Amino acid sequence: MKILGIETSCDETAASIVKDGREIISNVVASSSDLHKKTGGIIPEVAAREQLRCIIPVIEEALGQKINKKNPDIDAVAVTSGPGLIGSLLIGVETAKTLAYIFKKPIIPVNHLQGHLYANFLSKGKPTFPALGLVVSGGHTDLVLILDHQKIKWLGGTRDDAAGECFDKCARLLGLGYPGGPTISKEAQEFDKKERNITLPRPMINTSDFDFSFSGLKTAVLNKTRELKEKDKLNKKIIQELAFEIQEAICDVLVKKTIKATEKYEVKSLLLAGGVTANPKLREKIKEEIDPKVNLFIPPPSLCTDNATYIAAYAYFNFRPKPWSKIKADSSLTIEEMIK
Repeated sequence: MKILGIETSCDETAASIVKDGREIISNVVASSSDLHKKTGGIIPEVAAREQLRCIIPVIEEALGQKINKKNPDIDAVAVTSGPGLIGSLLIGVETAKTLAYIFKKPIIPVNHLQGHLYANFLSKGKPTFPALGLVVSGGHTDLVLILDHQKIKWLGGTRDDAAGECFDKCARLLGLGYPGGPTISKEAQEFDKKERNITLPRPMINTSDFDFSFSGLKTAVLNKTRELKEKDKLNKKIIQELAFEIQEAICDVLVKKTIKATEKYEVKSLLLAGGVTANPKLREKIKEEIDPKVNLFIPPPSLCTDNATYIAAYAYFNFRPKPWSKIKADSSLTIEEMIK
């Protein structure tokens, strides 16, 4: 079965064709990140306007043909219906509904957060259940227990800022570029940890639950940068040290809570997903701490950030078509909600 996936939950415009939930036939992504670098963050209206401009060309490139030609060689259409920026979601949802109607194909709405986890079905091997999922991105940080397809239990998540948002805001405080994760990671790699003098907090790292909090870390970085600026000590070397410590703090919390959950629920697989899981330090730390008996799945960096391959893969393994007329964009979906 070949499924056309469409993803427009944030600032990417993506379309992909995936065969049998495992084989990527095409994967096209148009990003408006360069526009958002100028403002240091995503402006929803700007993102939606760019998606409106790109959506048809991106889909046609993924299909390998013009939409007004003969019906393409696909069996179904899948689309992110939420959560995300409502303006962006509407671009993808309404386009997908129109295509499903004119192609006379079934359409499957996809929960974007659940979809992220299915990037792990596109790599070598195949996750087995029960599995633990860590979804960590600019807008979300969640731990879930996956008992089977369509059986997801939320274990914990961030009480305030997501890990990716913390990276972005801290990068701005340090005068680095957007998005913050890659820029902080780059600066951190330049720092020699033997010269480490600055220590930042690891919020909630020792609590008994599976919740996270990153606003306190962000505040600590704000206070530290102000202090250093007042003393005229915020130089290149100090920025690299702060970047190193920010990355260490975020990764330490994510890894400790995740490993604790794998042990408590005795899972067979651990699935990482979301843009932050492209971070090399997070990958390194999780590989060091994971029990060898647990199968670890981490998508390649290109499949961690928003794209449509995992939307199509999710739709294959959770094939629940809906009438196109009943599909709506829902920006407030949570990770454990099944689309009814």
